[in-house]
Amino acid sequence: MTLETPAPIDGVYSDRSVEDRAYGKVFWRIIPFLMLCYVVAYLDRVNVGFAKLQMSSELGLSEAAYGIGAGIFFIGYFLFEVPSNVILNKVGARVWIARIMITWGVISAAFMFTTSETVFYILRFLLGVAEAGFFPGIILYLTTWYPAHRRAKIITIFMSAIPISSIFGNPLSGLLMDSFHGTHGLSGWQWMFLIEAIPAIIFGIATFFYLDDTIGHAKWLSKEEKKLLAANIDAENRSKSSSPHSIKGTLTDPRVWLMCLIYFCFVLGQYGLNFWMPTLVKATGVTGNLNIGLISAIPYICTFVAMLALGRSSDRFRERRWHLVVPAVVAAGGFIAATMATSTSLAIVCLSLAAAGAISCAPLFWSLPTAFLAGTGAAAGIAWINSVGNLAGFLGPFLVGYLKDFTGSNSAGMYLLATALIIGSLAVLAVPAKTVNR
Repeated sequence: MTLETPAPIDGVYSDRSVEDRAYGKVFWRIIPFLMLCYVVAYLDRVNVGFAKLQMSSELGLSEAAYGIGAGIFFIGYFLFEVPSNVILNKVGARVWIARIMITWGVISAAFMFTTSETVFYILRFLLGVAEAGFFPGIILYLTTWYPAHRRAKIITIFMSAIPISSIFGNPLSGLLMDSFHGTHGLSGWQWMFLIEAIPAIIFGIATFFYLDDTIGHAKWLSKEEKKLLAANIDAENRSKSSSPHSIKGTLTDPRVWLMCLIYFCFVLGQYGLNFWMPTLVKATGVTGNLNIGLISAIPYICTFVAMLALGRSSDRFRERRWHLVVPAVVAAGGFIAATMATSTSLAIVCLSLAAAGAISCAPLFWSLPTAFLAGTGAAAGIAWINSVGNLAGFLGPFLVGYLKDFTGSNSAGMYLLATALIIGSLAVLAVPAKTVNR
């Protein structure tokens, strides 16, 4: 006796066991692979925070100059994000994501040839151009596979690559810098950039052969499973009748701009922490790049656990707003408390709260705009929100560096990040619950 797929009711299949099995196959096919790609992407984006420990003194970079260089990545990112995502929507994720990964791998490796502040700025800008479209492209790609009531958990699992990249990447970066320093006349930071760029090129080539653009292209799904998954997505897209249907309509929609504000505030807290974590840990008295890397991993272990728990809870209760507000407020408290810490242990506890709250906001946030954006509106809207929000990735590191140079202390920067998170949490409460709680 064979199990037949039941007929859909109102466009959505009713047998949960059949549906769960189908989504189980989708999960194991694409999510671990995408996570690995994002681990590589995020490591290449933020490993400059570790390079700073050697590179700044060798190249004579001030704190503010480093902040500008770290953040200028997001200017290139901003300028090319929407065009990149629109192209991805037309040519497919397989080809475009492969192109993105190979390009950024080559540019990331080129950082080993940095000889001056100007070269540093140029390469960071080009890295942003190369990577533009990767993250919003993946978010868009996931909306073509998962309906809203499954999406928060899936996006959270995918974005758990952020703490994973830091848990393993921070000690790895420190180890590479210590172990290879002076080899063949190159500094440890140069070897780190070269070695950590290689996986991006490898995974970029693998993406071209491994990823499927749509449900219909997935040879590993049966015809019944394809119909089931496609029916769920079609039913959800029909419910998004208020979605803008053009690029112009998307970029002038007040709801999209509210999303930009919220994401900008959360990204400010996230990247202000990521780019300065090694420096903050070193300031507590920790010595040795490997030791700094190991201790810096602790807040990200806490973040990993918090992200998964919050994503599961958000989908279970189909509640989106307070699952964002509470972590943001906790993170703000962590930043403020970190300025008062009198020991390394206490500082790490505070930074763990800050990291767990601030970074958890990122995946949970994407359940808001994807609840009302569809089609071209989703392609342009997700990219625009991500690009505007990620301008905070430029502003955050620069302001933290500037405030440290100006005041001689990390405290002012931490208060700035806390304020941004509070503003973001208040903006979340302006979003109607009925629009996003699905």
